[in-house]
Amino acid sequence: MGWSTREVAELAGTTLRTVRHYHEMGLLDEPERLPNGYKAYRTEHLVRVLQIRRLTRLGFPLATIATMEGGESEHLEETLDVVDAELTATIQKLKEARKEIAKLRRQPVPTDLPFDISAAATRARLSHADRSLFAVISHVIDGDDTQHWQALLQDYEPDDATDEFDTLAPDADEETRERIAQRISPQMRALLEKHPRSPHTAEHAAAGQQAATDAVIKAMLDLYNPAQLDVFVRIWKATGLI
Repeated sequence: MGWSTREVAELAGTTLRTVRHYHEMGLLDEPERLPNGYKAYRTEHLVRVLQIRRLTRLGFPLATIATMEGGESEHLEETLDVVDAELTATIQKLKEARKEIAKLRRQPVPTDLPFDISAAATRARLSHADRSLFAVISHVIDGDDTQHWQALLQDYEPDDATDEFDTLAPDADEETRERIAQRISPQMRALLEKHPRSPHTAEHAAAGQQAATDAVIKAMLDLYNPAQLDVFVRIWKATGLI
């Protein structure tokens, strides 16, 4: 008599759902059924489950294991190279995560942004709306360009004009909008000139530029009122962004 699905799962240190998933993916042959309809797994099935488990622990994707006849691959060396490269990337990400956790222990800051950007945004006293917009921009434009965004925020100096912008009423008059835009524009222009985005960053962003632009526009429509959006447009025109 063989093992039941539950028994073979327990012996292999996995779950019923996992064993069933292996069947669904064609990784594990279906065992014979007993007269009462229950499955009867044999040693070959247990060995196969143990093999799949070992390969997954090594980092092999299930889709790759499915192409390995009897657990072997005609292109084993290439497969190992791919898996090893993926593991190296994962290890690097985990190292970076641990570094950020250590920084958060030393200096707790909001986790809406990567640590270095969040710390700079906190020092810059960004409003909730500005932080939220920065979170979207720094991710969809180029999530790896942390130093650029950090540098911008480190040199940003909030003042009465930015405070007035944060509390600007939706129906603010033309004169007020223009006055705020004219006061904020010089600092924005200076920041952009001092910290231009690198050509590599611009090229990287170009591939998904439309989707990124759409995401930023949607975020701004959610975060700012009509008068504030109008001030943004005026600042962009003054700084040559549009």
